[in-house]
Amino acid sequence: MNAKNITISDNEKVSLFSTLSTMINAGIPILETVDSIADGSKGNTKKVIESIREDITQGKSLSVAFSKFPSVFNKVTINVIKASEEAGTLDVVLKDLKSQLQKDMEFINNVKSAVTYPLVILVLFMAVLMIILVVVVPKIATVFIQLRVKLPLPTKILIFMSDAVLHYPIPLLIGLALIVGGFMLLFRYKKSIILGFIFSLPLVSRLIKEIDLVRFSRSMYLLLNSGITITSALALVEGTVMRKDIAKAIAIGQETVLSGKKISDAFKDKKTIFPVIVVKIIEAGEKTGTLEKSMQEIAEYMDYQVNSTLKTVISLLEPLMLVFVGILVGAMMMSIITPIYGLIGQFNGGR
Repeated sequence: MNAKNITISDNEKVSLFSTLSTMINAGIPILETVDSIADGSKGNTKKVIESIREDITQGKSLSVAFSKFPSVFNKVTINVIKASEEAGTLDVVLKDLKSQLQKDMEFINNVKSAVTYPLVILVLFMAVLMIILVVVVPKIATVFIQLRVKLPLPTKILIFMSDAVLHYPIPLLIGLALIVGGFMLLFRYKKSIILGFIFSLPLVSRLIKEIDLVRFSRSMYLLLNSGITITSALALVEGTVMRKDIAKAIAIGQETVLSGKKISDAFKDKKTIFPVIVVKIIEAGEKTGTLEKSMQEIAEYMDYQVNSTLKTVISLLEPLMLVFVGILVGAMMMSIITPIYGLIGQFNGGR
């Protein structure tokens, strides 16, 4: 079993954290708790639980057992659990992890809902395109060829596409597979360039920044609340964000704290990344000694901002997709209709 490649669903992780938290809080020994979870689990979850049970039986901590599965439990989760084990607050931290994971799942579901509509429109367009290429174009093309009608370039392209689909389906599929494979290879080896371009798009850039700020603040809350020092927390959180400029700003924040200054001092100079309200909340948390609570407030505020931006993206995307598909379908129909009008004109001129 290669533990590094094993993954489980977010729902299974939520169930695991919830059961562990409830049973440990009830005073049930952790080994007995893990045994109970193992009895009702299956698939990869069972493999993970059995490995955890084996480690705990050998006297290892839960954080050590979790660290064997990096694809299931990230560094933030492992370090939070490690700190909570030392502080004796494992049940509370597991409950917090469950809550944060549920919020992440809720956001992912919102993104999926946003993407579903454009995908449905795209699939419908492809279905219409295939019907036109397979059924309509061949019949019209036969008439045009017999009557020797002079065809415009768009119509020639449409006929060429129809011939390719009808007479060369295998080479076409191979070509499409090569294109998809090439893109996947490009994404694998030049991921940063592709993501950099995507993240630079206006609305996408704003959305990714807000998502990163939610990740940053949630992770900081979990880490600080479990007793991890602010410098260690910043070092761990740096790897959870997607945008390089935000990761760099977090690294600068860590250096600032190490030099004896406040984290808010570093973020004040990064107004394009950290909104003024975020810096003010962090500053207030530093003054009152409740920085972890401030991070929780920021996470809730930025979560609202993300949902608001997502709704804006959806509201703009829906009409844009309809217009885009309408233009393409209209262009295809005009490619068919234009030669027909030309043919009618020839007949009328010949009378």
